[in-house]
Amino acid sequence: MSAPASALPVAPQPASAGWLPALALLSNAAVWGVSWLPIRELQRMGLHPLWATALFFGLSALVVWLFRRDSWPELLAHPGLWVLGLATGLTNATFNWALTLGEVVRVVLLFYLMPVWAVFLARWLLNERIDAKAALRIALALAGAVVILRPEGGGWPTLDRPADWLGVAGGLGFALTNVMLRRQVPRTPQARALAMFVGGFLLPAVLGAALAAAGDIPAPPAPAPGWVGVGLGMAVIYCLANVALQYG
Repeated sequence: MSAPASALPVAPQPASAGWLPALALLSNAAVWGVSWLPIRELQRMGLHPLWATALFFGLSALVVWLFRRDSWPELLAHPGLWVLGLATGLTNATFNWALTLGEVVRVVLLFYLMPVWAVFLARWLLNERIDAKAALRIALALAGAVVILRPEGGGWPTLDRPADWLGVAGGLGFALTNVMLRRQVPRTPQARALAMFVGGFLLPAVLGAALAAAGDIPAPPAPAPGWVGVGLGMAVIYCLANVALQYG
């Protein structure tokens, strides 16, 4: 049974830091908005987005493991952190893959149906009330999607491409990530970050291995300065963006 929203502890915020959460969210959103450029470039170099995602988060998890090893016992002791990690893995694996399969604008729009799923997940997991403002957010998100995705010849939009469903799944995963961050406020920031990085590595790595074994995606290419350099740079950016998400 989920605890009432009023019973969930909230991290204290200093009065002078009121603008920091907004800045953190804007920084995270900016990463999501431009990540398609390096993701597509890495694919052009032969690195499938599932492998790229595993690389970004695997390196970030390694950094946390090296400098905050005390976070591992906390991660292992709290199943909610593993849900947070798997949600992060779902978000990044599906969104990054979708960016290489479909139109970027369409994928991003479907991804940012996230507020719709967040309202219902918050009702279920945080016991938050669906008030008039929440209903308005749902209506605006759905109306915007209908207007922009409507076919040129008229009629209702349809999700008939793999990239569409991957974009929707990414938005659902992102909504669950945000809600689980709220639920896991009692855990330390280091444990939450480690959970996100481990999950962001494991899910795409396991999925990539299964698909590569079936011959559906290529295996990772041999190390080369080009894709390794881009991958390392993106690992740093993703690490900072996911840490920023905790404070937004």
